[in-house]
Amino acid sequence: MKKLRTFTISFWLLKFSLILCHVTEPICFWRIKNNKDNDGDLRSDCNYFLWTFEETTEINFYNIVDFRIPTRRYEFFLVLFFATDEINKNPDLLPNISLIFWLFGGQCEDEWGVLDTNYSQNNINVKFINYDCLSPNCYIDLTGPSWKTSLKLSIQSRTPKVFFGSFNPNLSDHDQFPYVHQVATKDTLLSHAMVSLMLHFRWTWIGMVISDDDQGIQFLSDLREEMQRHGICLAFVNMIPENMQIYMTRAKIYDKQIMESTAKVAIIYGEMNSSLEVSFRRWEDLGVRRIWITTSQWDVITNKNDFSLDFFHGTVTFEHHHSEIAKFKNFMQTINTDKYPVNISESILGWNYFNCSTSMNSYSKMDHLTFNNTSEWTALHKYDMALSEEGYNLYNAVYAVAHTYHELILLQVESQQMAVPKGTFTDCQQVSSMLKSRIFTNPVGELVNMKHRENQCADYDIFIIWNFSQGLGLKVKIGSYLHCYPRSQQLHISEDLEWVTGGSSVPSSMCSMTCTAGFRKIHQNETADCCFDCVQCPENEVSNETADMEQCVRCPDDKYANLEKTHCLQRAVSFLAYEDPLGIALGCMALFLSALTVLVLVTFVKYKDTPIVKANNRILSYILLISLVFCFLCSLLFIGHPNQATCILQQTTFGVFFTVAISTVLAKTITVLMAFKLTTPGRRMRGMLASGAPNLVIPICTLIQLVFCGIWLVTSPPFIDRDTQSEYGKTIIICNKGSVIAFHFVLGYLGSLALGSFTVAFLARNLPDRFNEAKFLTFSMLVFCSVWITFLPVYHSTRGTVMVVVEVFSILASSAGLLGCIFLPKCCVILVRLDSNFLQKYEHKLPS
Repeated sequence: MKKLRTFTISFWLLKFSLILCHVTEPICFWRIKNNKDNDGDLRSDCNYFLWTFEETTEINFYNIVDFRIPTRRYEFFLVLFFATDEINKNPDLLPNISLIFWLFGGQCEDEWGVLDTNYSQNNINVKFINYDCLSPNCYIDLTGPSWKTSLKLSIQSRTPKVFFGSFNPNLSDHDQFPYVHQVATKDTLLSHAMVSLMLHFRWTWIGMVISDDDQGIQFLSDLREEMQRHGICLAFVNMIPENMQIYMTRAKIYDKQIMESTAKVAIIYGEMNSSLEVSFRRWEDLGVRRIWITTSQWDVITNKNDFSLDFFHGTVTFEHHHSEIAKFKNFMQTINTDKYPVNISESILGWNYFNCSTSMNSYSKMDHLTFNNTSEWTALHKYDMALSEEGYNLYNAVYAVAHTYHELILLQVESQQMAVPKGTFTDCQQVSSMLKSRIFTNPVGELVNMKHRENQCADYDIFIIWNFSQGLGLKVKIGSYLHCYPRSQQLHISEDLEWVTGGSSVPSSMCSMTCTAGFRKIHQNETADCCFDCVQCPENEVSNETADMEQCVRCPDDKYANLEKTHCLQRAVSFLAYEDPLGIALGCMALFLSALTVLVLVTFVKYKDTPIVKANNRILSYILLISLVFCFLCSLLFIGHPNQATCILQQTTFGVFFTVAISTVLAKTITVLMAFKLTTPGRRMRGMLASGAPNLVIPICTLIQLVFCGIWLVTSPPFIDRDTQSEYGKTIIICNKGSVIAFHFVLGYLGSLALGSFTVAFLARNLPDRFNEAKFLTFSMLVFCSVWITFLPVYHSTRGTVMVVVEVFSILASSAGLLGCIFLPKCCVILVRLDSNFLQKYEHKLPS
């Protein structure tokens, strides 16, 4: 039952895998791994000797002695079989010469472990197993995928070597290692490709796990620089030491750091068969769920029996783009198992790559079949092995060797040096030098340059790999990176990409959630740049163009920010208009009071000979009434759309006409005081009163105010201004006072005149006479001063149109106070109490 349940899970996982491949990307492979391989997917190293043989009889083009092929290494043997077969059938390459590869026992297992056992600095003369360093023939050795094997072999042996693993800078020093050559392309642009992927998926909080060696440190430096340039932060950096004993003392620290980190994406970079791989598999066992970003050599299947549809359990790999070798597929399907000693059927069961599109052709058969084991199901499908990057490098390495031998044989023929058999070479230095300078085009049309392995236009294929239970895996190509294209076209990611959960939502890896529109970032103290708080934009500022804005953008003066602070809206223009209720009310009030003042003036003119009109100088009464008319009318300048003319006239007319009015009141109080206080006036004083000298107060005071207004207009005159702060969503057009000091100076001058008038009137308030208006003048000045004293704090505490309303109301109220307190009682006497308005009744009381 357990076996049946296991197979049922495997069956449905494969079915799910095929469906997922069908909806994602045509270049898609599912993988089956033999669970009997208890070593997991640990990689071993292989060494192959390639040499030429003059073809005179039918021979086998291989020489394999007593070996066990590790699961993962079947691919290398198949590539060698295919490449040598293809070269030997090519009449233009090594004509009449056969290319042979040779493998000794033990050389495709734990090669660098054997070397560690048999090599030490103190015993430099120890021979390596199956190596004859004194052989007269110079064979070219293919090594990989671990660079450590090539490094150690190069110290002991002078045999030319081609390393087909990932490019490693440790082997690129030709002065130190003149016989080691690499066929792989440098990963100079890998950091650019990885950062482009992070930007595409908005991953800004990234973990980093590297091997603590020169290559890892250089990659960290390049990646950190590129990440900082694009605002991506490193959540943690685990530098795994190469020494296993040192690693084990720190393993728990690394475990805790990665398990507690909030970063959901981690980059792993370094060599397999190292403490870094041990750490990776340790985290797998601990259940660490991350999206791993790495290189193609980390395409591994783990022996996990549990299964979880957790999208944080996937690996994104970057692999140098290479063309598909179409003939390799046909070779795999028609391989003659009698000719080669490798059991191909066992290799299929050991490590399999199947093309999803090929498998989909037989998918309908699955519903009607049951299987006892995986091999029965795989037998129904055409085997289509996906060539790894290392396998493709090995393919190019074989051709590099073939082209080198071809060139050396041509030199032998041209120089007619046939002292040695054709295809036999004894000068390893010459062979190595010739190998180093090889430039050729491989059968699939790609240029291979052994002289310069740094590709300035590196192209990467991007795959995502999931490991299911029972040794099942799925590998899907999700995109590519083309560095030499314009920046906007460099990264291509499939639009139909679905994660293992079946959803299309991209997993998130951020320290802080993205600040949405209307908010801006505020960085936290002593944290990475990617860790921040989001606060709403200040008043009248927005953030709507991009996310995570550092600063909000201020709206133009004619626009305002909406409540969400995401858009700038057009402001409505506002001012104290005649159409507004307040404008209508104030305008009607000003006209009514002006008409009322004119009516009072007409009444006084009509009854100019009555005692009450003649008392206290009727000419001053006329002047006061006329000035009050203009005071009421000047308030109309504050209503309506402001312009430059009205802005200038508002303050000057207000200041001048009120000065005339107050100075007239002052003249009237002086007249009363002079008439009643001087009980024994001399001729000179009597002459001044008779000549109307008090009336000179009016022009003198007015002239002073005119000087103040002139200075105001010359230095800093009023102007049209736009107030965008007072009312939300409105631009209020107002008249700016210009010089605030000048405005308060004019207002202060009026206040001093009013205070003087109030003082004089107060002194004359109790003088005897029926028509003495000193009491009325005192009360009018009290009202006037009260209005304007109240005006100042209210005016400065309001904004916009309310400020204008306050000023207009103060003008009307103070003017109405003067009109009502001084002239209303007199009008009542004139129009209502006619019997009191007779001069004869009071002749005896008048001074002689």
